Amino acid sequence: MKQISINGTSRADLGKKASKELRKNGNVPCVLYGEKRDENGNPVAVHFYASEREINKLYFTPNIYLVDLKIDGEDHKAVMREVQVHAVKDNVLHVDFYEVTETKPIVMGVPVFAKGLAEGVRAGGRLMMMVRKLNVKALYSQIPEKLEIDVTSLALGKSIKAGSLSFEGLELVTPKEVIVCTVKMTRAAMGAAAAAAKEGK
Repeated sequence: MKQISINGTSRADLGKKASKELRKNGNVPCVLYGEKRDENGNPVAVHFYASEREINKLYFTPNIYLVDLKIDGEDHKAVMREVQVHAVKDNVLHVDFYEVTETKPIVMGVPVFAKGLAEGVRAGGRLMMMVRKLNVKALYSQIPEKLEIDVTSLALGKSIKAGSLSFEGLELVTPKEVIVCTVKMTRAAMGAAAAAAKEGK
């Protein structure tokens, strides 16, 4: 997994007015959660802000990153967990990070790509990726930048479901019935099939 560094500054005022002022000045309010718990067992959150420019490098990319967070000079390793985006302007309003350790597995969505030329595509069909990412569980050091699926033998009208996939060292968390990719019948393929059937009579 690629790494990216982000500098943060802790914040005490968590009100809407303070958050609005941060955004106005080119910053994004953030929260870091981790394994720490208070006396009531609730997660201890670290509230901070980072520059919008640095956050955009992390968010507006197809890649997944391990984030080296430096908050007031203190180092944390984290992954981006949830992002709140403006419905119209599409700018990032808030980010939740989750602190990771070398011993506890995490769940992450990993980009998935097709590998090879599907049999159904050679027959005139069109390969369609139905999901962009698959959720996997593993130690962060074991999570790859991407997952590849061999589609060479995928025929016309056939699909690959998450339940039929396995990746070494990773536990697949995406529900088994989710269709990952499929080869759709195109008009050209339908015409060719009809012509072949006609000739066979």
